Amino acid sequence: MKYNKGAILRSIEQPLIRDDIPQFDTGDTIRVDYKVVEGSRTRVQAFEGVVIARKNGKGSRSTVIVRKVSFGEGVERVFPVNSPLISAITVVRRGRTRRSKLYYLRDLRGKAARLRTDIGRQEEDRAAARASREGSKTE
Repeated sequence: MKYNKGAILRSIEQPLIRDDIPQFDTGDTIRVDYKVVEGSRTRVQAFEGVVIARKNGKGSRSTVIVRKVSFGEGVERVFPVNSPLISAITVVRRGRTRRSKLYYLRDLRGKAARLRTDIGRQEEDRAAARASREGSKTE
C-alpha cells in the first residue's frame, strides 16, 4: 500500500505553524523577542537585526537567519520561525534587495553594509497600522 508521505507530513506539521508571525522577507530589519530560561526564571530577550536568509520554506521547519553588529562584532543567530520560545516578531524596517540570501553582508562594514529602504512596503505597513488604530478607536 502506498502512502502520500508529503500529505502525512503536512497533516502533522499543520498544527505547529503559527499564524501570529508577520510577513517579512530578506533585507528587512526585524526584532525577535525570544524567551530565555535562566535557572528557574524566564525572561524575554530582544534580538534586532537584518534578515540575511530564510530557509526551509513556509512550513513548520522554516528558519530565519538574523544578523546584527554588536560592539563592532557581527553576530548572527538562527531562529526557528514557528518556535514556541519566540514571543513576538516585529518588522522594524523594510529593506529592498534583489537577492534571497544576503551572505555578502558578512564581508561589508559600516555604511557599505546598509540596505535601501523599500518605501512602498513600508507605507503599506503604516497604512495598515493606521487603519487598525482607527478601527480600535471607533469601538
